[in-house]
Amino acid sequence: MKIIIYGTVYGSSKRYAEILSKKYNMEMKSFNEIKDINIYDEIIYIGSLYAGGVLGMKKTLNKIKDLTNKKIIIATCGVADPLDAENIEAIRNNMKKQLKEEIFNIAKIYHIRGAIDYTKLSGKHKFMMKLLYKKCIKIPEEERTPDMRGLIETYDKQVDFISEDYIKELEKEV
Repeated sequence: MKIIIYGTVYGSSKRYAEILSKKYNMEMKSFNEIKDINIYDEIIYIGSLYAGGVLGMKKTLNKIKDLTNKKIIIATCGVADPLDAENIEAIRNNMKKQLKEEIFNIAKIYHIRGAIDYTKLSGKHKFMMKLLYKKCIKIPEEERTPDMRGLIETYDKQVDFISEDYIKELEKEV
């Protein structure tokens, strides 16, 4: 059985999951709806990046008991440039901390770009983003990480980078 699982707060990962679900006629569920991950042999996990981690990924994928004949595809979704090597390295280092080593090693990993709309953020998230923004702008340009540059570029805006172009490589695995 195949499934697309997504972890999202504001909807970017779900939008990508919907695109793939419709295109390949696959079941799609939020990570909160998964009762038994072990019944699936092909798992596509699309998770939004929050505070250095992939939302719901650890809770969901680390429950896999037997990796024999399992195909695992993971796509991280954030606003920073997913093609930037430094950004990819930081994301993958954080993923290694979240996943069991054997899962990380067999997973096909992709990075896609999402969206952010500050008018829809919760008060807590707006406050957190404001603090991060103030911290980032104090750092000299040449010392900023791709994540910092992305935050500064999109701060207090409505931006939508969602595009099927970002999932073309991932689709070769489906």
